Amino acid sequence: MMRRRTTLLTSCTALALALGATACGGGGPVSAGGGDKALSGQTVTVAGVWSGSEQKNFQKVLDAFSEKTGAKTQFVSTGDNVSTVVGSKIEGGNAPDVVMVPQVGVLQQFARSGWLKPLSKTAEKAVDANYADVWKTYGSVEGTLYGLYFKAAHKSTVWYSPDALAQAGVKPPTTYDDMLKAGHTVSDSGLAAFSVAGQDGWTLTDWFENVYLSQAGPEKYDALAAHELKWTDASVVEALTTLGALFKDKQLVAGGQKEALNTDFPGSVEKVFGPEPKAGMVYEGDFVAGVAKDQFGKVIGEDANFFPFPAVGGGEAPVVSGGDAAVVLKDGKNAKAGMALLEYLATPEAAAVWAKTGGFLSPNTKLDLASYGDDVTRATAKSLVAAGDSVRFDMSDQAPAAFGGTKGAGEWKLLQDFLRDPSDPKGTAARLEDAAAKAYKG
Repeated sequence: MMRRRTTLLTSCTALALALGATACGGGGPVSAGGGDKALSGQTVTVAGVWSGSEQKNFQKVLDAFSEKTGAKTQFVSTGDNVSTVVGSKIEGGNAPDVVMVPQVGVLQQFARSGWLKPLSKTAEKAVDANYADVWKTYGSVEGTLYGLYFKAAHKSTVWYSPDALAQAGVKPPTTYDDMLKAGHTVSDSGLAAFSVAGQDGWTLTDWFENVYLSQAGPEKYDALAAHELKWTDASVVEALTTLGALFKDKQLVAGGQKEALNTDFPGSVEKVFGPEPKAGMVYEGDFVAGVAKDQFGKVIGEDANFFPFPAVGGGEAPVVSGGDAAVVLKDGKNAKAGMALLEYLATPEAAAVWAKTGGFLSPNTKLDLASYGDDVTRATAKSLVAAGDSVRFDMSDQAPAAFGGTKGAGEWKLLQDFLRDPSDPKGTAARLEDAAAKAYKG
Protein backbone atom coordinates (compact mmCIF):
# COMPACT_ATOMS: atom_id res chain seq x y z
CA MET A 1 0.00 0.00 0.00
CA MET A 2 2.90 2.31 0.85
CA ARG A 3 5.76 3.98 -1.14
CA ARG A 4 8.67 4.34 -3.70
CA ARG A 5 11.71 5.16 -6.22
CA THR A 6 14.93 6.76 -7.55
CA THR A 7 14.59 7.53 -11.24
CA LEU A 8 11.82 9.76 -12.54
CA LEU A 9 9.16 7.87 -14.44
CA THR A 10 7.20 10.74 -15.84
CA SER A 11 5.03 9.26 -18.56
CA CYS A 12 2.06 8.22 -16.46
CA THR A 13 -0.55 8.92 -19.06
CA ALA A 14 -0.59 5.26 -19.98
CA LEU A 15 -1.85 4.54 -16.47
CA ALA A 16 -5.15 5.95 -17.54
CA LEU A 17 -5.12 3.59 -20.49
CA ALA A 18 -4.12 0.73 -18.22
CA LEU A 19 -7.24 1.09 -16.13
CA GLY A 20 -9.41 2.42 -18.91
CA ALA A 21 -8.91 -0.68 -21.00
CA THR A 22 -10.09 -2.97 -18.24
CA ALA A 23 -13.43 -3.37 -19.97
CA CYS A 24 -11.89 -5.39 -22.79
CA GLY A 25 -12.02 -9.10 -22.19
CA GLY A 26 -9.93 -11.98 -23.40
CA GLY A 27 -6.36 -12.78 -22.59
CA GLY A 28 -6.52 -16.26 -21.14
CA PRO A 29 -4.59 -17.09 -18.00
CA VAL A 30 -0.88 -17.71 -18.18
CA SER A 31 0.24 -21.10 -16.90
CA ALA A 32 1.36 -20.90 -13.28
CA GLY A 33 3.91 -23.62 -13.00
CA GLY A 34 3.29 -25.63 -16.15
CA GLY A 35 0.66 -28.19 -15.33
CA ASP A 36 -1.97 -29.16 -12.80
CA LYS A 37 -0.54 -29.28 -9.24
CA ALA A 38 2.94 -29.05 -10.74
CA LEU A 39 4.29 -27.37 -7.60
CA SER A 40 2.92 -29.80 -5.02
CA GLY A 41 5.20 -30.05 -2.00
CA GLN A 42 6.82 -26.66 -2.59
CA THR A 43 6.33 -23.54 -0.47
CA VAL A 44 6.57 -19.99 -1.77
CA THR A 45 7.42 -17.35 0.81
CA VAL A 46 6.05 -13.90 0.02
CA ALA A 47 7.00 -10.70 1.86
CA GLY A 48 5.05 -7.45 1.64
CA VAL A 49 3.81 -4.42 3.53
CA TRP A 50 0.21 -5.54 3.73
CA SER A 51 -1.52 -6.24 7.01
CA GLY A 52 -5.13 -6.42 8.17
CA SER A 53 -7.75 -6.62 5.44
CA GLU A 54 -5.21 -6.13 2.64
CA GLN A 55 -3.18 -9.12 3.83
CA LYS A 56 -6.37 -11.15 4.21
CA ASN A 57 -7.49 -10.33 0.68
CA PHE A 58 -4.07 -11.00 -0.85
CA GLN A 59 -4.07 -14.34 0.95
CA LYS A 60 -7.17 -15.25 -1.08
CA VAL A 61 -5.08 -14.69 -4.22
CA LEU A 62 -2.31 -16.85 -2.82
CA ASP A 63 -4.86 -19.53 -1.93
CA ALA A 64 -6.14 -19.50 -5.51
CA PHE A 65 -2.54 -19.96 -6.70
CA SER A 66 -2.18 -22.91 -4.32
CA GLU A 67 -5.40 -24.45 -5.58
CA LYS A 68 -4.16 -24.11 -9.15
CA THR A 69 -0.59 -25.35 -8.69
CA GLY A 70 -0.45 -27.35 -5.46
CA ALA A 71 2.17 -25.02 -3.97
CA LYS A 72 1.84 -23.80 -0.41
CA THR A 73 2.37 -20.13 0.38
CA GLN A 74 3.57 -18.23 3.42
CA PHE A 75 3.07 -14.46 3.70
CA VAL A 76 5.37 -12.36 5.89
CA SER A 77 4.33 -8.79 6.67
CA THR A 78 7.36 -6.49 6.60
CA GLY A 79 5.75 -3.32 7.87
CA ASP A 80 6.65 -0.15 6.01
CA ASN A 81 10.44 -0.70 6.02
CA VAL A 82 10.50 -3.18 3.15
CA SER A 83 14.05 -2.39 2.12
CA THR A 84 15.52 -2.82 5.59
CA VAL A 85 13.59 -5.99 6.43
CA VAL A 86 14.30 -7.75 3.13
CA GLY A 87 17.96 -6.72 3.23
CA SER A 88 18.38 -8.20 6.70
CA LYS A 89 16.65 -11.42 5.65
CA ILE A 90 18.98 -11.78 2.67
CA GLU A 91 22.02 -11.17 4.87
CA GLY A 92 20.70 -13.72 7.36
CA GLY A 93 20.27 -16.39 4.69
CA ASN A 94 16.49 -16.33 5.06
CA ALA A 95 15.43 -14.48 1.92
CA PRO A 96 11.78 -14.72 0.84
CA ASP A 97 11.08 -15.98 -2.65
CA VAL A 98 8.84 -13.09 -3.69
CA VAL A 99 8.58 -9.53 -2.42
CA MET A 100 5.65 -7.21 -3.11
CA VAL A 101 7.55 -3.94 -3.50
CA PRO A 102 5.55 -0.73 -2.96
CA GLN A 103 8.24 1.69 -4.12
CA VAL A 104 9.88 1.98 -7.53
CA GLY A 105 12.97 3.34 -5.79
CA VAL A 106 13.19 0.17 -3.68
CA LEU A 107 12.71 -2.03 -6.75
CA GLN A 108 15.58 -0.21 -8.44
CA GLN A 109 17.71 -0.50 -5.31
CA PHE A 110 17.08 -4.26 -5.15
CA ALA A 111 17.90 -4.70 -8.85
CA ARG A 112 21.11 -2.69 -8.65
CA SER A 113 22.17 -4.66 -5.59
CA GLY A 114 21.93 -7.81 -7.70
CA TRP A 115 19.14 -9.30 -5.60
CA LEU A 116 16.51 -9.84 -8.30
CA LYS A 117 15.82 -12.39 -11.00
CA PRO A 118 14.58 -10.96 -14.30
CA LEU A 119 11.01 -11.93 -15.11
CA SER A 120 10.61 -15.15 -17.03
CA LYS A 121 9.72 -15.00 -20.71
CA THR A 122 6.25 -16.24 -19.79
CA ALA A 123 5.74 -13.43 -17.28
CA GLU A 124 7.18 -10.81 -19.61
CA LYS A 125 4.92 -12.01 -22.41
CA ALA A 126 1.94 -11.60 -20.08
CA VAL A 127 3.04 -8.06 -19.19
CA ASP A 128 3.33 -7.21 -22.89
CA ALA A 129 -0.11 -8.64 -23.57
CA ASN A 130 -2.02 -7.48 -20.48
CA TYR A 131 -0.43 -4.20 -19.36
CA ALA A 132 0.09 -0.71 -20.73
CA ASP A 133 3.72 0.07 -21.51
CA VAL A 134 4.10 2.40 -18.53
CA TRP A 135 3.90 -0.51 -16.09
CA LYS A 136 6.73 -2.28 -17.90
CA THR A 137 8.75 0.93 -17.54
CA TYR A 138 8.04 1.05 -13.81
CA GLY A 139 9.09 -2.57 -13.41
CA SER A 140 12.29 -2.30 -15.44
CA VAL A 141 15.79 -1.25 -14.46
CA GLU A 142 18.30 -0.46 -17.20
CA GLY A 143 16.17 -2.25 -19.77
CA THR A 144 15.57 -5.47 -17.81
CA LEU A 145 12.08 -6.27 -16.50
CA TYR A 146 12.12 -7.31 -12.84
CA GLY A 147 8.76 -6.21 -11.44
CA LEU A 148 5.19 -7.28 -12.14
CA TYR A 149 2.65 -4.67 -11.02
CA PHE A 150 -0.20 -6.56 -9.42
CA LYS A 151 -1.98 -3.82 -7.48
CA ALA A 152 -2.51 -0.19 -8.43
CA ALA A 153 -3.76 2.62 -6.23
CA HIS A 154 -5.75 5.75 -6.95
CA LYS A 155 -4.40 8.09 -4.30
CA SER A 156 -6.54 11.14 -4.98
CA THR A 157 -9.74 10.09 -3.25
CA VAL A 158 -11.31 11.69 -0.16
CA TRP A 159 -13.58 9.20 1.62
CA TYR A 160 -16.55 10.34 3.64
CA SER A 161 -19.54 9.23 5.64
CA PRO A 162 -22.64 10.21 3.62
CA ASP A 163 -24.59 10.46 6.89
CA ALA A 164 -22.05 12.89 8.36
CA LEU A 165 -22.11 15.18 5.34
CA ALA A 166 -25.91 14.98 5.07
CA GLN A 167 -26.30 15.85 8.76
CA ALA A 168 -24.08 18.88 8.24
CA GLY A 169 -25.97 19.84 5.10
CA VAL A 170 -22.90 19.84 2.86
CA LYS A 171 -22.24 18.27 -0.52
CA PRO A 172 -18.94 16.81 -1.76
CA PRO A 173 -16.76 19.82 -2.68
CA THR A 174 -14.97 20.43 -5.96
CA THR A 175 -12.30 22.89 -4.77
CA TYR A 176 -9.82 22.69 -1.90
CA ASP A 177 -11.16 25.89 -0.32
CA ASP A 178 -14.69 24.53 -0.49
CA MET A 179 -13.45 21.29 1.12
CA LEU A 180 -12.10 23.25 4.09
CA LYS A 181 -15.34 25.25 4.32
CA ALA A 182 -17.33 22.01 4.23
CA GLY A 183 -15.01 20.67 6.91
CA HIS A 184 -15.79 23.58 9.21
CA THR A 185 -19.51 23.01 8.65
CA VAL A 186 -19.10 19.31 9.50
CA SER A 187 -17.16 20.33 12.62
CA ASP A 188 -19.95 22.72 13.65
CA SER A 189 -22.38 19.80 13.44
CA GLY A 190 -20.44 17.83 16.07
CA LEU A 191 -17.80 15.78 14.24
CA ALA A 192 -14.27 16.78 13.32
CA ALA A 193 -13.80 17.19 9.59
CA PHE A 194 -10.80 14.96 8.88
CA SER A 195 -9.20 11.94 10.40
CA VAL A 196 -5.46 12.24 9.68
CA ALA A 197 -3.14 9.21 9.90
CA GLY A 198 -0.05 11.05 11.07
CA GLN A 199 1.52 8.00 12.72
CA ASP A 200 2.19 6.68 9.20
CA GLY A 201 4.49 9.12 7.42
CA TRP A 202 3.54 7.83 3.97
CA THR A 203 0.00 9.20 4.33
CA LEU A 204 1.42 12.69 4.87
CA THR A 205 3.51 12.44 1.69
CA ASP A 206 0.28 11.64 -0.15
CA TRP A 207 -1.41 14.74 1.30
CA PHE A 208 1.56 16.85 0.16
CA GLU A 209 1.70 15.29 -3.32
CA ASN A 210 -1.95 15.99 -4.09
CA VAL A 211 -1.68 19.59 -2.95
CA TYR A 212 1.61 20.06 -4.81
CA LEU A 213 0.49 18.45 -8.10
CA SER A 214 -2.62 20.61 -8.23
CA GLN A 215 -1.04 23.83 -7.01
CA ALA A 216 2.37 23.68 -8.75
CA GLY A 217 1.37 21.67 -11.82
CA PRO A 218 2.67 18.45 -13.41
CA GLU A 219 5.92 19.87 -14.84
CA LYS A 220 7.19 21.02 -11.45
CA TYR A 221 5.89 17.79 -9.90
CA ASP A 222 8.01 15.80 -12.35
CA ALA A 223 11.05 17.98 -11.69
CA LEU A 224 10.72 17.70 -7.91
CA ALA A 225 10.21 13.93 -8.18
CA ALA A 226 13.51 13.69 -10.10
CA HIS A 227 15.19 16.14 -7.70
CA GLU A 228 15.86 18.40 -10.64
CA LEU A 229 13.98 21.02 -8.63
CA LYS A 230 15.11 21.65 -5.06
CA TRP A 231 12.73 21.25 -2.14
CA THR A 232 13.56 24.82 -1.17
CA ASP A 233 11.71 26.05 -4.28
CA ALA A 234 8.94 28.55 -3.58
CA SER A 235 6.36 26.09 -4.95
CA VAL A 236 7.21 23.61 -2.18
CA VAL A 237 6.98 26.28 0.50
CA GLU A 238 3.60 27.32 -0.91
CA ALA A 239 2.26 23.74 -0.83
CA LEU A 240 3.51 23.25 2.73
CA THR A 241 1.85 26.52 3.74
CA THR A 242 -1.43 25.34 2.23
CA LEU A 243 -1.18 21.99 3.97
CA GLY A 244 -0.08 23.54 7.25
CA ALA A 245 -3.23 25.67 7.40
CA LEU A 246 -5.26 22.45 7.52
CA PHE A 247 -2.93 20.63 9.93
CA LYS A 248 -3.00 23.38 12.56
CA ASP A 249 -6.77 23.84 12.47
CA LYS A 250 -8.13 21.87 15.43
CA GLN A 251 -11.65 22.08 14.03
CA LEU A 252 -10.55 20.23 10.93
CA VAL A 253 -8.24 17.54 12.36
CA ALA A 254 -9.83 14.96 14.66
CA GLY A 255 -8.18 15.25 18.08
CA GLY A 256 -5.76 17.86 16.80
CA GLN A 257 -2.16 17.30 15.78
CA LYS A 258 -1.23 15.17 18.79
CA GLU A 259 -3.98 12.63 18.20
CA ALA A 260 -3.25 12.61 14.46
CA LEU A 261 0.38 11.70 15.20
CA ASN A 262 -0.88 8.73 17.23
CA THR A 263 -3.30 7.52 14.53
CA ASP A 264 -2.18 4.95 11.96
CA PHE A 265 -3.85 4.39 8.61
CA PRO A 266 -6.38 1.73 9.72
CA GLY A 267 -7.13 3.85 12.78
CA SER A 268 -7.84 6.87 10.59
CA VAL A 269 -10.42 4.86 8.65
CA GLU A 270 -11.95 3.65 11.92
CA LYS A 271 -12.41 7.25 13.09
CA VAL A 272 -14.78 7.80 10.16
CA PHE A 273 -16.32 4.39 9.55
CA GLY A 274 -15.91 2.61 12.89
CA PRO A 275 -18.54 2.10 15.61
CA GLU A 276 -17.78 5.47 17.26
CA PRO A 277 -17.16 8.03 14.50
CA LYS A 278 -14.88 10.95 15.35
CA ALA A 279 -14.66 12.56 11.90
CA GLY A 280 -16.66 12.90 8.70
CA MET A 281 -13.88 12.44 6.17
CA VAL A 282 -10.55 10.67 5.71
CA TYR A 283 -8.17 11.28 2.84
CA GLU A 284 -6.32 8.31 1.35
CA GLY A 285 -6.32 6.01 -1.65
CA ASP A 286 -8.99 3.71 -3.01
CA PHE A 287 -7.84 1.04 -0.53
CA VAL A 288 -9.79 2.88 2.19
CA ALA A 289 -12.82 1.08 0.79
CA GLY A 290 -11.36 -2.32 1.60
CA VAL A 291 -10.81 -1.37 5.25
CA ALA A 292 -14.24 0.25 5.60
CA LYS A 293 -15.91 -2.82 4.10
CA ASP A 294 -13.88 -5.63 5.65
CA GLN A 295 -13.18 -4.26 9.12
CA PHE A 296 -16.27 -2.14 9.74
CA GLY A 297 -18.93 -3.77 7.56
CA LYS A 298 -19.70 -0.68 5.52
CA VAL A 299 -21.54 -0.96 2.23
CA ILE A 300 -19.44 0.96 -0.29
CA GLY A 301 -21.58 3.50 -2.09
CA GLU A 302 -24.11 3.65 0.75
CA ASP A 303 -22.26 3.87 4.08
CA ALA A 304 -18.97 5.02 2.57
CA ASN A 305 -18.25 7.03 -0.54
CA PHE A 306 -15.56 9.27 -2.02
CA PHE A 307 -15.09 12.48 -3.92
CA PRO A 308 -11.98 13.28 -5.99
CA PHE A 309 -9.27 15.24 -4.20
CA PRO A 310 -10.31 18.76 -5.18
CA ALA A 311 -8.38 21.34 -7.17
CA VAL A 312 -6.11 23.62 -5.15
CA GLY A 313 -6.01 27.30 -6.08
CA GLY A 314 -6.28 27.69 -9.83
CA GLY A 315 -4.84 24.27 -10.63
CA GLU A 316 -6.38 21.13 -12.00
CA ALA A 317 -7.74 18.43 -9.70
CA PRO A 318 -4.82 16.06 -9.01
CA VAL A 319 -4.67 12.36 -9.74
CA VAL A 320 -1.79 10.59 -8.00
CA SER A 321 -1.30 6.87 -8.49
CA GLY A 322 0.77 4.15 -6.89
CA GLY A 323 1.34 0.45 -7.21
CA ASP A 324 2.83 -2.73 -5.73
CA ALA A 325 5.20 -4.80 -7.86
CA ALA A 326 6.00 -8.47 -7.34
CA VAL A 327 9.71 -9.35 -7.70
CA VAL A 328 11.58 -12.65 -7.33
CA LEU A 329 14.73 -12.76 -5.17
CA LYS A 330 17.72 -14.73 -6.43
CA ASP A 331 18.50 -15.88 -2.89
CA GLY A 332 15.03 -17.27 -2.21
CA LYS A 333 14.99 -20.99 -1.49
CA ASN A 334 12.21 -21.52 -4.03
CA ALA A 335 12.76 -18.87 -6.69
CA LYS A 336 11.43 -21.12 -9.47
CA ALA A 337 8.09 -21.52 -7.72
CA GLY A 338 8.22 -17.81 -6.93
CA MET A 339 8.42 -17.03 -10.64
CA ALA A 340 5.42 -19.28 -11.22
CA LEU A 341 3.53 -17.13 -8.72
CA LEU A 342 4.43 -14.01 -10.72
CA GLU A 343 3.22 -15.68 -13.89
CA TYR A 344 -0.08 -16.28 -12.12
CA LEU A 345 -0.27 -12.73 -10.75
CA ALA A 346 0.07 -11.43 -14.33
CA THR A 347 -3.28 -12.99 -15.26
CA PRO A 348 -6.70 -11.33 -15.07
CA GLU A 349 -7.79 -14.46 -13.22
CA ALA A 350 -5.56 -13.58 -10.26
CA ALA A 351 -6.59 -9.91 -10.26
CA ALA A 352 -10.27 -10.86 -10.26
CA VAL A 353 -9.86 -12.72 -6.95
CA TRP A 354 -9.00 -9.52 -5.06
CA ALA A 355 -11.15 -7.25 -7.24
CA LYS A 356 -14.29 -8.95 -5.95
CA THR A 357 -13.45 -8.14 -2.33
CA GLY A 358 -12.75 -4.39 -2.68
CA GLY A 359 -9.91 -2.05 -1.80
CA PHE A 360 -8.08 -3.03 -4.97
CA LEU A 361 -7.39 -1.77 -8.48
CA SER A 362 -5.52 -3.73 -11.12
CA PRO A 363 -3.40 -2.29 -13.93
CA ASN A 364 -4.14 -5.46 -15.92
CA THR A 365 -5.97 -4.34 -19.05
CA LYS A 366 -7.62 -7.72 -19.48
CA LEU A 367 -9.48 -7.53 -16.15
CA ASP A 368 -13.15 -6.84 -16.84
CA LEU A 369 -14.49 -3.87 -14.84
CA ALA A 370 -17.43 -6.11 -13.92
CA SER A 371 -15.01 -8.05 -11.70
CA TYR A 372 -15.06 -5.20 -9.17
CA GLY A 373 -17.59 -5.72 -6.43
CA ASP A 374 -19.19 -2.27 -6.38
CA ASP A 375 -19.92 0.75 -8.52
CA VAL A 376 -17.73 3.04 -6.42
CA THR A 377 -14.60 1.04 -7.24
CA ARG A 378 -15.53 1.12 -10.90
CA ALA A 379 -15.96 4.89 -10.58
CA THR A 380 -12.50 5.12 -9.01
CA ALA A 381 -11.00 3.43 -12.07
CA LYS A 382 -12.97 5.76 -14.35
CA SER A 383 -11.63 8.72 -12.38
CA LEU A 384 -8.10 7.62 -13.17
CA VAL A 385 -9.01 7.29 -16.83
CA ALA A 386 -10.55 10.78 -16.97
CA ALA A 387 -7.34 12.31 -15.62
CA GLY A 388 -5.57 11.66 -18.92
CA ASP A 389 -2.16 13.30 -19.22
CA SER A 390 -2.31 14.76 -15.71
CA VAL A 391 -1.90 11.40 -13.93
CA ARG A 392 1.36 11.16 -11.97
CA PHE A 393 2.93 8.31 -10.01
CA ASP A 394 3.36 8.83 -6.26
CA MET A 395 6.34 11.17 -5.81
CA SER A 396 7.74 9.69 -2.61
CA ASP A 397 7.68 6.32 -4.31
CA GLN A 398 9.91 7.71 -7.04
CA ALA A 399 12.53 8.75 -4.47
CA PRO A 400 15.35 6.68 -2.98
CA ALA A 401 14.00 4.68 -0.05
CA ALA A 402 16.15 6.65 2.41
CA PHE A 403 14.17 9.78 1.53
CA GLY A 404 10.74 8.66 0.39
CA GLY A 405 10.17 5.21 1.85
CA THR A 406 11.66 4.71 5.31
CA LYS A 407 9.82 4.90 8.59
CA GLY A 408 11.28 7.47 10.97
CA ALA A 409 13.54 9.05 8.34
CA GLY A 410 13.55 11.41 5.39
CA GLU A 411 10.32 12.79 4.04
CA TRP A 412 8.13 10.61 6.24
CA LYS A 413 9.66 11.89 9.47
CA LEU A 414 10.01 15.51 8.32
CA LEU A 415 6.35 15.71 7.36
CA GLN A 416 5.42 14.19 10.72
CA ASP A 417 7.51 16.93 12.33
CA PHE A 418 5.65 19.43 10.17
CA LEU A 419 2.29 18.05 11.28
CA ARG A 420 3.45 18.45 14.88
CA ASP A 421 4.46 22.06 14.23
CA PRO A 422 3.39 23.57 10.88
CA SER A 423 4.60 27.07 11.76
CA ASP A 424 7.75 27.08 9.60
CA PRO A 425 7.08 25.83 6.04
CA LYS A 426 10.31 27.42 4.79
CA GLY A 427 12.40 25.66 7.44
CA THR A 428 10.68 22.34 6.70
CA ALA A 429 11.41 22.80 2.98
CA ALA A 430 15.09 23.36 3.80
CA ARG A 431 15.23 20.21 5.93
CA LEU A 432 13.51 18.24 3.16
CA GLU A 433 16.10 19.48 0.68
CA ASP A 434 18.97 18.47 2.97
CA ALA A 435 17.55 14.95 3.32
CA ALA A 436 16.76 14.65 -0.40
CA ALA A 437 20.23 15.82 -1.47
CA LYS A 438 21.89 13.14 0.66
CA ALA A 439 19.55 10.38 -0.51
CA TYR A 440 19.73 11.14 -4.23
CA LYS A 441 23.55 11.31 -4.09
CA GLY A 442 23.59 7.89 -2.45
